[in-house]
Amino acid sequence: MSDGTAGASGAGDSLRPADVETPLRRFVADFAESRLAVVGFALLSLIVLIAFFAPLIAPQNPYDLLEVNILDSMLPPGETGGAGYVHLLGTDDQGRDMLSAIFYGMRLSLTVGVTSALLSMAVGTTIGLVAAFAGGRVDSFVMRVVDIQISFPTILIALILLVALGRGVDRTILALVVIQWAYYARTVRGAAIVERGKEYMEAGLCLALPRYRLLFNHLLINCMPPLLVVFTVLIAQAVALEATLSFLGLGLPITQPSLGLLIANGYDYLLGGRYWISVFPGVALLLTLVSVNLVGDQLRDVFNPRLRR
Repeated sequence: MSDGTAGASGAGDSLRPADVETPLRRFVADFAESRLAVVGFALLSLIVLIAFFAPLIAPQNPYDLLEVNILDSMLPPGETGGAGYVHLLGTDDQGRDMLSAIFYGMRLSLTVGVTSALLSMAVGTTIGLVAAFAGGRVDSFVMRVVDIQISFPTILIALILLVALGRGVDRTILALVVIQWAYYARTVRGAAIVERGKEYMEAGLCLALPRYRLLFNHLLINCMPPLLVVFTVLIAQAVALEATLSFLGLGLPITQPSLGLLIANGYDYLLGGRYWISVFPGVALLLTLVSVNLVGDQLRDVFNPRLRR
């Protein structure tokens, strides 16, 4: 009896829920195979936390005139300002603490990048699903529009739009949405065409389910893996484009400087030896882009094992 009980107990232990490999555990294990991806995820998490809690952890509010002292302008890294605290990364030409300015710049750059990526995904995904599901002339027309837009350089389209619309956070986001929706539409359309011919879609059509349920409750769910990969990649692209546009003076206004505008503010002082005004925001931008791209590359490999290096 004891042997049977032990055997039953052993069989029960081997089937414990904790030992069952769930999709989430499998995804985490596959993602953790790349040390670079784990480092990128940790770095990206840190950047997101810094950006989110910037008003709480920044030494000063660099855009509050009551906290900024013009007499502290151009202080090198490690110097103590008039307020009595050390400016670890120095100050700019207006006396703003560079560490605080970078924290706030990260906050604004990520806000523009993530918001534009989400809006682009919503627009492009809807158009791609409708094109794949409708087929025929609708699909051909949408794909020709997508091909035409993707054939133009993205920075050129953004420059034309912002010259016409003017500077501003909302206008920059709108320009990025116009640029990026086509990538989502093409990705979703390609994945949806493969899914459209499968049995579950045919069963839904036979049951006369509403079209919106077929599109968003069934078809979209199975198109999410490639969509998430494109989402992470285009967040990095949106942050880089916004920084480029702000550096050229066509993105965000000077009252709301992002990392790109912070780099532009110190460009004229590089030859004078005041490197910290441009270099430190540039390093912050580089780390942000690298971390997002590392996470996006590993997501691509996890969702499509054939692409693993």
